[in-house]
Amino acid sequence: MTVVVLEHDSPALRGNPLGDPSRRRLHLIVPDPLPPDPLPCLWYLSGYAGVGRGQLADDPWQEGLEERVARLTAAGRIGPMIIALPDAFTKFGGCQYLSSPAVGDYETYLYEELRGLVERRYPISRHGLAGKSSGGYGALVGAMQHPGLFSAVACHSGDMGFPLSIFPDLPQLMNAVRDHGGVEGLVAAFERTPKKKDGKWFGPISMLALASVYSFEESEPLGIRLPFDLARGTLDQTVLKRWSAMDPVNLVDWSEHQDALRALRLLFIDCGRRDEHALHWGALQLHKKLEDLEIPHVYQEFDDGHRNTGYRLDESLPRLYEALR
Repeated sequence: MTVVVLEHDSPALRGNPLGDPSRRRLHLIVPDPLPPDPLPCLWYLSGYAGVGRGQLADDPWQEGLEERVARLTAAGRIGPMIIALPDAFTKFGGCQYLSSPAVGDYETYLYEELRGLVERRYPISRHGLAGKSSGGYGALVGAMQHPGLFSAVACHSGDMGFPLSIFPDLPQLMNAVRDHGGVEGLVAAFERTPKKKDGKWFGPISMLALASVYSFEESEPLGIRLPFDLARGTLDQTVLKRWSAMDPVNLVDWSEHQDALRALRLLFIDCGRRDEHALHWGALQLHKKLEDLEIPHVYQEFDDGHRNTGYRLDESLPRLYEALR
């Protein structure tokens, strides 16, 4: 295995409203030597506040993705394929791999520009899409909303079942907006702090990141309609309906999304049954809907929480390779 780094200056991200860089690096794990035949390409989407290159981290206690792929290849569990690790980071820590006028056109960047960048350099047979947490959400929703681009999908502990997993965290954003005199004051204070991953900031800004893609409204500060009324201390059900419309548990109700999932060679979904964000309940809801719709898929629960579950790739990567080969 070797890591190849491609630089790309994205027209889709140029001039984005958050001032995030349009020039970014795409890290690729590539077989060495490169076989003569076209290869499958698996796009792996990182979770919230992560970037693709973070999957390559050298941690003595946790295997990096490059080492994992090399081990699985040596064991004969997967064959040669390219794994692409994109960077879709924003000032708010991420965009759920969605486009929004409040953050930028990340879907064009990912699914047209970066895909084309890889295909111009390597002969690709099929594309797959996988990820964990926000990345798992991006993989699942990307497959539903961009039919025909991907042949296999793996969603590890993906964001879904919003009433149980996401909505309970909204008071953190309510407190932060109130304490900083509005969303603009909150963002200004967040930009000043050197400890952006501190719990004081992580919860509110992660909720703001969701609002930036789920409830854009041009007339609101920073183009973000917040899903609550601070003066009354209540949630805004009209805005929450917009958020709920982007919940995979609800997106699967659309016939075009059902058709997109049926066309996949593999749909793999898993979640730890002790997930700290209660994502396992959303995964179960989606699984039951897929069963009712007779959409083929693999669903697995495992005895763990949300963090440090990279070992689950030992389960999905061989399945993804077989579906993509």
